[in-house]
Amino acid sequence: MRLMIAGGGGFRVPLVYRALSSGPFAGLVSELVLFDVDPARLSAIAAVLRAMPDGGASAGGASAGAGAHARPPAVRTTTSLPDALRGTDLVFAAIRPGGTAGRIADERVAQDLGLLGQETTGAGGISYALRTIPEMLHLARQMRELCPDAGLINFTNPAGMVTEALVPILGRKVIGICDSAGGLVHRAARAAGLSLPDGRLDGVGYYGLNHLGWLYRLESEGRDLLPGLLADPAALASFEEGRLFPQPFLAQLGALPNEYLYYYYQRDTAAAAMRAMAVTRGESIHHQQAELYPRLASAGTDAYRLWDAARRSREEGYLAEARTPGEQRDEADLAGGGYERVALAVMRALAGESALAGGTQLILNTPNTLPVNPAAPGEAPPQPAVPGLPADAVVEVPCTVTPDGAVPLPQSAPGPEQLALLRRVKEVEQLTVRAATRGDRQAAVDAFSRHPLVDSPHLGPALLTGYERVFPALGALWRQE
Repeated sequence: MRLMIAGGGGFRVPLVYRALSSGPFAGLVSELVLFDVDPARLSAIAAVLRAMPDGGASAGGASAGAGAHARPPAVRTTTSLPDALRGTDLVFAAIRPGGTAGRIADERVAQDLGLLGQETTGAGGISYALRTIPEMLHLARQMRELCPDAGLINFTNPAGMVTEALVPILGRKVIGICDSAGGLVHRAARAAGLSLPDGRLDGVGYYGLNHLGWLYRLESEGRDLLPGLLADPAALASFEEGRLFPQPFLAQLGALPNEYLYYYYQRDTAAAAMRAMAVTRGESIHHQQAELYPRLASAGTDAYRLWDAARRSREEGYLAEARTPGEQRDEADLAGGGYERVALAVMRALAGESALAGGTQLILNTPNTLPVNPAAPGEAPPQPAVPGLPADAVVEVPCTVTPDGAVPLPQSAPGPEQLALLRRVKEVEQLTVRAATRGDRQAAVDAFSRHPLVDSPHLGPALLTGYERVFPALGALWRQE
């Protein structure tokens, strides 16, 4: 199989390559094509791959079959998108238009107006999507022309909105991924004393949108372990999501929120903590990468060590605004590798190489449409996996993945407050997609104004004007029709 990574100079690419070089995913890919518009970033990441222990120096060899002893995939880099796509079987997309400098602006424009400034949540996430969706639409159209049978696994944030924008072009061939929800499930299961086998989510109930979801059921042999976990302060304190929220609040809620709901449930605390930081998260990453990438290309055998040290430092700073001064993340949280494990598990299932009967189960971003009853096709409207949300909207739920694609599993109806928040944010996501795909500036204003973390008809226009000032290309977006 030939795998292409769009955004091949990205910081996380070595995690994908490492997983493809040994362990259960070795041998799945014979050739890895790294595409990026920045040749310097490509050179830096290629240097890291060459310096990687246990197979990195052998990059360029062909696959010798599946399993832990297969040779690493051959690696090729290119700045030509058509060249990268021709002959490709599967595409991973992890692009960031505007780079880390763009992330700084996403955060700062919102903060300067007194709002929470975060990369994918709230105003910053809308700005990020407005820049990213047009680029991803171009990639999808090129895929239809140059590799029409290839699927797309989308890492690109905001993953839910980007995936929703691509469904009209690629249909079920596009699947959005994020490791946040799956990580929550496995950490909660471990805290509850439940061992979940890889690729199975039997007894797990989770519903939401990307970066906005809740674990509401955790069954073992017919018994729901979640209420006991929510009533146990010591067990909750053993993992990050359990520490983010007060135990009485979780017990009353009856569910475990995704970590990004910290920005909703404790908005003022999070915004104040961000304002108190000397630099934003985006500024920290931008400065780190600006110093790191030039060193990697010329570091020789030391390139992997430099990259891995930077990875650990980056992971330590994740959600720092939610921790008390001096509080460190657990070692398990610093292990890295969440995104690539999810993506490669999807890839293996799509390739028909999953050893699990009935397919692999993972929490993914996919349309909210349950399979049609084959006994009565066309006799009933499509039914949603998450009741109360549109059947054609992209949601984040447990899915079964087979060579035919990802199929969502039916979930319980969210509670009234949860459903109200989901509907409100989904409305914002759809307005954002409309703005980016149709060049509808008013839809963008409405998206900013309607977001629960903005909720202001006055701040919506001010936000868009601020982002247009730092991203002049947005003006061209509104002039496209």
